Amino acid sequence: MPNTDKASITVGDVTVTTEVAHPVFRGLPSSGLSAVTNFPFMRKVTENAQLQQLLQGGRNRLLSFQPLESEQKEDTPATQKFRAVFYDYQRNHSVVAQSSVEHPEEVETAVRLEQPIPPWEEFQEAVEHLKKDPTLGAAIQAGRLQTYRAMPAVVSAATSGETSARVLTVGLKPTSPGEKHQIVGVNMTTGKMVVFHNDAPAGSQAGSNTCGPPFVQQQTVSNMPGEVRITVTKGGTTLWTLNAIRPAASSGRRGSGVEVRYVAYKGKRVLFRGHVPILNVRYKNDACGPYRDWQNEEGTLVAPAGTDIGQTGFRLCQGKAKTMLETGSDQGNHLGTAIYMDGAEVVLVAEMEAGWYRYVCEWRFHTNGTIKPRFGFSAVANSCVCNQHFHHAYWRLDFDIETAAHNAVEEFNKPIFGPAGGNWSTLPFETRRSRHQIFQRKWRVRNLNSNAAYEIIPGSTDGVADAEFGVGDLWAVRYRSKELDDGVNDTTGTPAQLMAQLDKFVTGESIADADVVVWYAGHFTHDFHDNAVGHIIGPTLKPSNWT
Repeated sequence: MPNTDKASITVGDVTVTTEVAHPVFRGLPSSGLSAVTNFPFMRKVTENAQLQQLLQGGRNRLLSFQPLESEQKEDTPATQKFRAVFYDYQRNHSVVAQSSVEHPEEVETAVRLEQPIPPWEEFQEAVEHLKKDPTLGAAIQAGRLQTYRAMPAVVSAATSGETSARVLTVGLKPTSPGEKHQIVGVNMTTGKMVVFHNDAPAGSQAGSNTCGPPFVQQQTVSNMPGEVRITVTKGGTTLWTLNAIRPAASSGRRGSGVEVRYVAYKGKRVLFRGHVPILNVRYKNDACGPYRDWQNEEGTLVAPAGTDIGQTGFRLCQGKAKTMLETGSDQGNHLGTAIYMDGAEVVLVAEMEAGWYRYVCEWRFHTNGTIKPRFGFSAVANSCVCNQHFHHAYWRLDFDIETAAHNAVEEFNKPIFGPAGGNWSTLPFETRRSRHQIFQRKWRVRNLNSNAAYEIIPGSTDGVADAEFGVGDLWAVRYRSKELDDGVNDTTGTPAQLMAQLDKFVTGESIADADVVVWYAGHFTHDFHDNAVGHIIGPTLKPSNWT
C-alpha cells in the first residue's frame, strides 16, 4: 500500500486532500508500542535519572504514548509534548513521564496507583503465561481453547484475591468437546493463573451459550499518535477543512473515538472539537457489568486500495470501507481509520475494541454542510451479550459558530412549549434537556452577531435516556478547558459510579452569549436475538443562515 505524507482522491468534481498534521512524530510506528522505546527521543526519556530511579530493579512495560495538547483553544497547535506511561510490575503502580520531542532529557515524573487498560502487547504476554500453565496450557497450545479479550479487562485486588497485583482477564472459549468455557485472570507479576468463582470475575459471565461472530486474533493499537489535515474542495471552491485524530490518540481519560477538530465549512468555523468521551453499557437485570468502555483501542476494518498517510494510521481509500456492521466478521485488513467518499459525503470511520465489544465511530461531512456523527455497536462471541443490554454514547460537541464567543443554544418545540413568541427559545443557563418526539424537539447553536447556526436534529434511533443510568439526552454548558470528559476512569463498578457524571457541569452559569459546549447522548437497546434492530445512532448537524 503506498505511503506518503499527502494524498488526494477526486470523485466527480469533489477532491479530498489528506496530509500529515504533525510531522514532529514522523517515523513513529502506526501500530504497536514495542518499537517506540527505540526512537532517539524516547531513549533519552528512559535514560532520565529520576525515571530510572522510579523504575529501578523491577520489570516494567510501556503501556501508552500520547501527544499532549494545549489547554487553551488554539488552531492547529504545534504538538511537541507527550506523555508516556510505564507499569512497574514489582511495585504494582504506573509511572508517568511527561516530556517533549525538543527536550526529551527534561522529564516530569509521577506515580499513580491506577490500572491502565492493557494494550495488545500486554494481553499477548498474559496469553503466553497461560500457555505455560500446567492445567490449561496444553489445551490452549493445541487450540482446544481459544483465547479472547474479556470484560472487565483488568480486575481489582479485591476481586482477584491477588493483593495489589495487576491481574488481566483472558477468556477461554472451547473449540472442541470436553473443554469448559471460562474467564481466568493472569497475575502479571508472577505469571500465575487466577481462577474465579463461577468461572468468571464478578460482573461477567462464561456460560455454554455465546452470541456474536468468532473473535479473530488480530492486533489492536492504542495510545499512539496520529493526526491528519483534511481539505475538501468542489469545483475549486474549498468546502471543508478539519483535522482528524485517530482513536488511539484521541483525548480524554479513556479516549473518544475518531476525533475531529477545527472543523470549518466554507471558511467559517463550526466545531472546535467533536468526539465521544463517554461510552457506557448496562445489562438488563444487571446480568453483567455495568461497564465504562474505552474508545482509544483500534481494531481492524476492511479498507480498499488507497494511500496510507504517513505513520498516522489513516488510509485515504478509493472505495468504501467496511466494518463488522457490514461484513459480520471480526477480520480486517487495515488497523486504523479509513477516509473515503460516499456519494456527496466524505466519511471518516474506525472500528474500535473494548474487550469483546466492537464499536464503530464515524463522521460524515456532506458537501451541503451537513455533518452526521455516527456510532455503531457489535461484539464478538461471548456469554454476556446474549443478555439484552443498553449502550449509551455521549458526544461532546464544542461548537464555535464562526467564533468561540457570542454563541447561544436554542431549543425548538412544536407546538410551542414555553415562552410565547415562536417555536425557538433560548436556553438562558446551563441545563440538561430531554428529547421529546411529541414536541419534535431539536436544538441549534447560533452566532448572535451573524445569525449563522447549526441545528442538532436527533436521530430516529437515538432513544431516550432512562433516569437510572442513561441520565439525560442533552446538556448545554459553558466551555471549560478541563471538561473533556466526566472524570470517570473505572471499567466496572456500580451503576451510580459509572453513569455519565455530566450534571456536575451544570452550575447555573449563563450560556445566552458565551462559548458553549453541547453534550448529546444516544441510547441503544442491543438484543442479539432481534436482527431487525438497527445498530447505528447519532444526530444530524445541519447549517442554517450559512452563506
